[in-house]
Amino acid sequence: MELPIVQRLRKELEALRYELKTKLPKELEEARAHGDLSENAEYEAAKERQGFVSARIAQLEQRMRELSIYSVDSIPADAIAYGSRVTVSNVEDGEVQVFEIVFPEEVDAGAGRISLSSPLGKALLNKRVGDEVTVQTPRARLNYEIIELQTLHQRSGS
Repeated sequence: MELPIVQRLRKELEALRYELKTKLPKELEEARAHGDLSENAEYEAAKERQGFVSARIAQLEQRMRELSIYSVDSIPADAIAYGSRVTVSNVEDGEVQVFEIVFPEEVDAGAGRISLSSPLGKALLNKRVGDEVTVQTPRARLNYEIIELQTLHQRSGS
């Protein structure tokens, strides 16, 4: 099974390749038809977009090569890793928070989606229910106890 992030990046890559090979050549041809290219804003915008799309395609291809080392089978089924939903309790004040551990491209702090490379993500990796972790943030040193864990395997039913 392919990781959800790889599926999302693959879709973006396909859309950008289509744009680069099909849409942008048409836009450039239409802009050329307007005449003098030195003062043609449409042509310049299409050329700029073409450069951006080419660079983004290269970035996505590189990131997908990096992510290819990961598979659902390589993710621990009994410890915190990518795709885990973790419930923690602040040891000092008892505040309970839920986090999902994701790759940097998927981060959404407001939704509790934190990067596995963030300080908290790194502290939680490979931990289990009952473990305590300490995280140094810019404002304070926080201590959490892991009170619940759903791994990617449990969440996806595999």
